[in-house]
Amino acid sequence: MTEGDKAYPSAARGWFLVVMLTIAYVFSYIDRSILGLLIQPIKADLGLTDKQIGWIIGPAFGVFYATMGLPLGWLVDRGRRTWIVGIGIIVWSLATAASGLAKNFVQLFVSRMAVGVGEATLSPSAFSMIGDSFPPEKRGKPIGFYAMALSLGAGIGSLISAYVIPWAKSGGEISLPIAGLVAPWQLTLIAVGLPGLIIAAAFLFMPEPERRLAVAHDESLKGNGFLDALGYVGRNWQTYVSFVLPVCVMTIIAYSHQFLAPAFERTWGWPAEKYAFINAFALIAIGPATVLTMGSLSDRLTQKGIMDAPFRLLIAGFLVMVPTAIIPFFMPTPELAYAVLCLNTIGIGMVSAVNVTSLLLITPAPIRGQVVAMFYVTISMAGLFLGPTTVGKLSTDVFGEGELRLALAAVPVIFGIIPMLLIPTALRLYRAQMARLGSAAS
Repeated sequence: MTEGDKAYPSAARGWFLVVMLTIAYVFSYIDRSILGLLIQPIKADLGLTDKQIGWIIGPAFGVFYATMGLPLGWLVDRGRRTWIVGIGIIVWSLATAASGLAKNFVQLFVSRMAVGVGEATLSPSAFSMIGDSFPPEKRGKPIGFYAMALSLGAGIGSLISAYVIPWAKSGGEISLPIAGLVAPWQLTLIAVGLPGLIIAAAFLFMPEPERRLAVAHDESLKGNGFLDALGYVGRNWQTYVSFVLPVCVMTIIAYSHQFLAPAFERTWGWPAEKYAFINAFALIAIGPATVLTMGSLSDRLTQKGIMDAPFRLLIAGFLVMVPTAIIPFFMPTPELAYAVLCLNTIGIGMVSAVNVTSLLLITPAPIRGQVVAMFYVTISMAGLFLGPTTVGKLSTDVFGEGELRLALAAVPVIFGIIPMLLIPTALRLYRAQMARLGSAAS
């Protein structure tokens, strides 16, 4: 049957929304990821260690990006979501530009915290609006399209960095009005931050998708408050924990890879700009193709009656992702190492493409905004607090900063073993939850 008692909007209107949300996500990921490609000039100018860089890339961004998700999830289920997104874009764009004015560790840390506040608004709002714009059997493709922004944003950020890094290494400074003299890496952050304000204006004037008044399949859901969402997750905690663990490993590995550019430079002698240039084209080619293919495949398999298809694809991606995150750092040449990392990009893309599609199938409609928010709190805190910080800690204090590759290789070993052992349990619990909720009928 149709989920809820209202017709879905036209495909054109729904896809216009998806495209705009994807553009916003591309801008957010450029702002988020470009810092990792500028590690070497930032370290040189500000005198930082790998451990401090790990804290800036991870917890500084993650402390509010993760924790703001819960109150924002409440707001998403009640407020005007297009305005929430627009205001969030303004905040993260200005904060990214402010990162370019940082003169020390503390200033850079605080500005990255503000970036996290703004970006926390986007995905809970996006998935809530997509859920209101497409029926369950047609959500895989738009969610996959939205998820491809991760690769596009990272790829575009890499391409920008490929041209900025040589300039940054030259040590030249630029004089700006008001700001005064800034280094090339600082100008880069200012330049990539400010254009987001144009996208923000578009969302402030965009019509709000009509909310769907879906009937919950759980009699204990009396409303759509935070306690309802928390209670529902709590009653089904085993399912949600086993579901979220592989996704947490994905974010941990993905965020740890912000150290890849310096790792290739220190291990194989690839200059950071060479890595950034190659990485840009690989991400742009592989990432979007993977997520779009997985979104379409998820829809096709679901329409054929394989109702847990999104979660099966997620598990398949996890099994590709973990070993290919370890092997590259023991390859004899950088070309072979990067070839294996391309397979890793496919695995990460598979998990990214279908994780929210999988989540929506085991979550009642009235609490989706807040459950998605809790989901993002969990995977973001895991990725941001455990990925870069573990690499930085192992590099500075255990292996030595000359063996950064070993710190990167250790991350999937440390965090991937338990979720891999729990895969049969996760599949069993997920299917049982789908049967209880009646996802096949929604």
